[in-house]
Amino acid sequence: MKEPIISFRDFTFKYLSQAEPTLKNINLDIYEGEKVLVIGPSGSGKSTIIKCINGLIPNKEEGTLTGEVLIKGKSLPDYSLFDLSFLTGTVLQDTDSQFIGLTVGEDIAFSLENDNVAQPEMKDRVRHWAKEVNIDDFLSSRPQDLSGGQKQRVTMAGILIDESPVLLFDEPLAALDPQSGQEAIEIIDTIHKKGGSTIIIVEHRLEDVLYRPVDRIVVFYDGEIIANMAEEELLKSDILKKHGLREPLYITAMKYAGVDIKSMERVRMDHAALDLNIAGRLEQFAESVEKKPEENKYKASFVLENINFSYNKEKINLDNISLSFKKGEMISIVGENGAGKTTLAKAICKFITPDSGRILLESNDISSDSIKERADKVGFVMQNPNQMISKKMIFDEVALGLRLRGADEDTIEEKVNSVLQVCGLYSFRKWPIAALSYGQKKRVTIASILVLEPDFLILDEPTAGQDYKNYSDIMAFLEELNAMGKTIIMITHDMHLMIEYTDRTIVMANSKVIADTDPISVLTDRDLIKTASLKETSLFTLGEKMNLKDPVEFVRKFISYDRRMRSDR
Repeated sequence: MKEPIISFRDFTFKYLSQAEPTLKNINLDIYEGEKVLVIGPSGSGKSTIIKCINGLIPNKEEGTLTGEVLIKGKSLPDYSLFDLSFLTGTVLQDTDSQFIGLTVGEDIAFSLENDNVAQPEMKDRVRHWAKEVNIDDFLSSRPQDLSGGQKQRVTMAGILIDESPVLLFDEPLAALDPQSGQEAIEIIDTIHKKGGSTIIIVEHRLEDVLYRPVDRIVVFYDGEIIANMAEEELLKSDILKKHGLREPLYITAMKYAGVDIKSMERVRMDHAALDLNIAGRLEQFAESVEKKPEENKYKASFVLENINFSYNKEKINLDNISLSFKKGEMISIVGENGAGKTTLAKAICKFITPDSGRILLESNDISSDSIKERADKVGFVMQNPNQMISKKMIFDEVALGLRLRGADEDTIEEKVNSVLQVCGLYSFRKWPIAALSYGQKKRVTIASILVLEPDFLILDEPTAGQDYKNYSDIMAFLEELNAMGKTIIMITHDMHLMIEYTDRTIVMANSKVIADTDPISVLTDRDLIKTASLKETSLFTLGEKMNLKDPVEFVRKFISYDRRMRSDR
């Protein structure tokens, strides 16, 4: 009988700082050469499992453990961190935190240098693994100068060069544009097929990981394993929906249409074939959904005219950008890493001053505004709330901007309490920020901007790294703000967010705006998708595979129906 390479036996672990165990009575076998996906809500224990396998627990992060973890038949406490480094390699979510070398080549070679490998062999192995992950043209470049997808490849090469039998990927797609995400999954799949490594992937973006098959999916919930099954079996079940996890959009579409998913032989999109019964149900569903009338209720308010900007003379970062933003819109800005999205937001907020062009508000030229004056009109919420928070208590953090502007305490208390009510944080107003979840911290940062009463709110990756529950909570909150008349502009790599929540999408590539239209038109245009490193929506792919009369209209009807269902909940 085949022996597992990793075994958890009645394993429970509690961090020293916590009252309750993070992992509870875990029993799990992972066999050599398997590719396993681990999913679950935030705080369910996914990352803790990774730390048990790579030795951070118990060697670096202390706690109380019972039961047993066996790696290649040997008990976890019997391994040193050094020993486990030869058995496991870990690619972290934050690639920048893993860089050591000044160049890509030096970074990939780092572990070999530590092992005192001879220079000729070292150079050969660096070139080999750089080529395997398609980064060999950048060996002399600085890792920090690369795009998100390229950085991911460098960290992969730096781990693969050790040829560890177990490879761990902790949210490898979190910071990647859709196309780079697909390429990362492709590389992981190729590594698995060629080398036979045991691969464990922890990720929130289920549909994106399933771009290539996995052997099993393990679902964690509240520190326990609630499912351990093949992907086809899981997709046919109600486990994902029941536990607040996002299922692929095309699966939801078929369920809306009354398709009996459980009776289907295969539900993976790449195995889907024309089925007249399914096609008929999808057509009937689309015909039953009333088309929402187009509304043109917005008036141009914030206008950019011919904006140009360069950080240095070698590259143009904003190339002749002309756009108008209207009060009450909900807009997504998409494009590959390095396309100019965040630079555009910085120009709007006056964090940088354009080299040329004008910015108008209500037909008045505000190009010469100070940062303080622009902040009265536009608020910016960073991707990571921890980078914005500077106070210990929630009330003080939200009040900070008003205090810096010299507002009196009575006014501050009134405005802060009002905003905390809107943000669903009023009952926590006397809490320390350290006691909040990541999603709640995100709300605090939004509240700290809202209290300054800007009409325009820009959010950089508002849902990155969030589980589906936090994602849904944040987006429902932003919809409420939008209904109050706030203009919401979101920079995002999340194609689900773009298509489900926004009515207008601005697409950027090579520092230019290459499209400004509705999101469904974007995600059904293959040329545009390729140019901007996006990903075709699985709804459109389903419509084409089922030979529907109008796949684009099918997508529109699904989104209209899904929004209505969401608003009725």
